Amino acid sequence: MSKEILINVTLMETRVALIGNGLLQEIFVERHNKHGHVGDVFQGSVVRVMPGMGAAFVDVGMEKAAFIHASDVSIIDDDGFKVRDNGNRAIQELLREGQSLVVQVAKDAISNKGARLTTHITLPSRNLVYLPRSTHLAISQRLEEEAERERLLNELRECLELEGLADQGGFIIRTAAEGASRQELLEDVRFLKRLWSKVDERITRSKSIKRVYQEVPLYIRAVRDLIAQEVDNIRIDNRESFDDISQFLENFIPELRASIEYYEADQPIFDLYNLEGEIKKALGRQVKLKSGGDLIIDQTEAMTTIDVNTGGYLGNRNHAETILKTNLEAATAIARQLRVRNLGGIIIVDFIDMQDPEHQRQLERTFNRAVEEDHARTSVTGISELGLIEMTRKRTRESLGQILNSHCPVCDGRGTLKSAETVCYEIFREILRIVRARENNVLLVTASQFVVDRLLDEESDMLAELEELVNKTVKIEVEPMYTQEQFDVVLV
Repeated sequence: MSKEILINVTLMETRVALIGNGLLQEIFVERHNKHGHVGDVFQGSVVRVMPGMGAAFVDVGMEKAAFIHASDVSIIDDDGFKVRDNGNRAIQELLREGQSLVVQVAKDAISNKGARLTTHITLPSRNLVYLPRSTHLAISQRLEEEAERERLLNELRECLELEGLADQGGFIIRTAAEGASRQELLEDVRFLKRLWSKVDERITRSKSIKRVYQEVPLYIRAVRDLIAQEVDNIRIDNRESFDDISQFLENFIPELRASIEYYEADQPIFDLYNLEGEIKKALGRQVKLKSGGDLIIDQTEAMTTIDVNTGGYLGNRNHAETILKTNLEAATAIARQLRVRNLGGIIIVDFIDMQDPEHQRQLERTFNRAVEEDHARTSVTGISELGLIEMTRKRTRESLGQILNSHCPVCDGRGTLKSAETVCYEIFREILRIVRARENNVLLVTASQFVVDRLLDEESDMLAELEELVNKTVKIEVEPMYTQEQFDVVLV
């Protein structure tokens, strides 16, 4: 698959798109007035310990106190390294209120939840992830070739011996390191040690709540993490950011320096692949499939549900083959939608029911292959007794919809409104409630235009009967500022 990275940098935001075979595969958006904190390291203060939750709240200078679970709290020994097994100690044994604590943001604040923290500090580079509080060496599970895994681990050990850093910090070899030379690994080791030295110095000097390390900007982070995926070209429309990325490539991936291009055309960079239209589609519930079927994607607080429908697709073969073809196409489309929309947490996929066990196995294989391309950690179960596939996808940042959309004040996030008929009947009940308690002869009803129109048209006979029943006059006025569900009944 040919891949390309498009980077759009403006005064308001930075947007990074990963294109594969002419299609949008991933989109990252970062508003400059709402910068994410994943990867940032803070000197914080424990403000509340919650034994019942096995967790604590930590003030790191954000609007909301951040959350840390007992399992994310390391015990540091006298040498400055964490003890692997904390003995499943209770949170009150690990932390106390008022305690100063160095933490890293593992998950941004999402919706009404504060950020998730950890004391397991990690600092990434191009090929390695440095664990300054650990002595553990590991390698990405996505590097499957055993000979290459062994070579990289041996090269890393040699680098640490050369630098006198054996048992002086842990390292994880990233997927991007495949094929990396000893010199490249050595440069990363030296860079990460220098970086941690500066961070550690800031921690030592810091006497208050403050950020001691900030993750690199989105456009650098995207190049660092995505370029491993056989990216052919990088285009960016901002000169300053172009220079930053060029310097980054020169320092860490010089062989790819020629792949970056400063985009100067008059046409907006995201119009090259109609990305604005793709982003708009990614905010909708329905996704059309080429076969005529469709996906219905609903994101809730607890989970995301995806329903697969055949739609207008009839197929040329039997019914079972039609369903299989739709499901296989849907499996690939769903994997792409998860990446584009950045959906995380629990995800339930309701594929069209299939009776043939071989068809079920074929669907599982196709879906598993499709999600393997995802940079986020995923876990997929087999087809359940109810015909559902359950999966989890690691969520560290807000989804695309959460970034670009806001809570609807009209429907209160439900996605539906009470019908005008329902509101009319609520008004009638309110009139009956009021007349029993008050003696006024005239009642004034104010409501939206839709509701007033119905009161004066379809419900006019009912309104007349109600006036006769309560022996009161009911006046009706339009309040243009009211939503369809809002109304008032007052005595005049």
